[in-house]
Amino acid sequence: MKLFLKAHRRWREAQMFAHAMASANHPILAQIIPIRRCNLACTYCNEFDKDSPPVPTEEMLRRIDKLSALGTSIITFSGGEPTLHPELDLLIRRVRENGAIATLITNGYLLTPDRIRRFNKAGLDYLQISIDNVQPDDVSKKSLKVLDRKLEWLAEYGDFDVTINSVLGSEITQPEDAYQIARRARELGFNSTVGILHEGGGQLRPLNTLQTGVYDRILSLGTGLFSFAHLDAFQRNVARALPNSWHCPAGGRFLYICEDGLVHYCSQQRGQPGIPLAQYTREDLIWEGSKPKGCAPFCTISCVHQTAMLDNFRTRPRETLAGIIARRKERHPAWQPPSSVRALEWMFLRDSRTRDFFGAIALRLLRAK
Repeated sequence: MKLFLKAHRRWREAQMFAHAMASANHPILAQIIPIRRCNLACTYCNEFDKDSPPVPTEEMLRRIDKLSALGTSIITFSGGEPTLHPELDLLIRRVRENGAIATLITNGYLLTPDRIRRFNKAGLDYLQISIDNVQPDDVSKKSLKVLDRKLEWLAEYGDFDVTINSVLGSEITQPEDAYQIARRARELGFNSTVGILHEGGGQLRPLNTLQTGVYDRILSLGTGLFSFAHLDAFQRNVARALPNSWHCPAGGRFLYICEDGLVHYCSQQRGQPGIPLAQYTREDLIWEGSKPKGCAPFCTISCVHQTAMLDNFRTRPRETLAGIIARRKERHPAWQPPSSVRALEWMFLRDSRTRDFFGAIALRLLRAK
């Protein structure tokens, strides 16, 4: 059953990719906040409070339907701690009924075998947990010691894909813990990514020598070809305090919806543009998504970079795919692309007429046109 569900997810991912290639004027990813309250108080986090009530379920359903009407491909529940919302299962189910991919970012504390089975039934596609250290400390209680049993339950009972994000940055007292967390994620069969802490505006805090060494060790574990967190060049620049030259598509291809129902560029740029989601139009998507953002060069918000990378592939497929392959070979010189990547090379890198012909066929087969 798990294999069937995974294959079906991959097909839906392919549809999402094809839709992103066919249309530039719909959101690829939206993060939506069902509750701002959190049951933890990590000192580096500016995305929670201790007393906010959950957004009423009917209002959340209206917001999900509005995102679907705008053509949103992926809807992620974040917070605060979204598992504190009493009707989260219903909200996940609504995302799936509307045809989008449903994802959840959680601290994992409230996971139980029963809760995991309920997520299965609701149709959750992806779950992400960030783990900050091996032992809890004054900075963060999101530790491997506390959460390891929860991870074992996810491996045993979960029908959805799981990503464990290990964290590096100045607030984390034992940076070498990130490598141990990444290894444990791989042992359990989960995806593994590494995040870099940012300051309050989403701007980088450069890693020190020890942290950079741990970061490189995590990369050496290997990963899939299109893993954004590891392979996208932006994070390698961030780790070394170098700016990135890119266009931020927030407000268009990426949306952040706060508990008040306002659209923001991201979790760290709240207030811009600050338009109610209920009033957001396709014209707003195009206008806000095309605006230059002064915070972009030193931005560390990986989910926005992910959507930008898809747009790079849409507008410059040859250069983007060639760069991804070159970076992988730089890290692992003996690596050879799998058959799926060789097919993409042939379709997108060899000849423009071949690319246009097979690209059109792929889009039609995936019902993106």
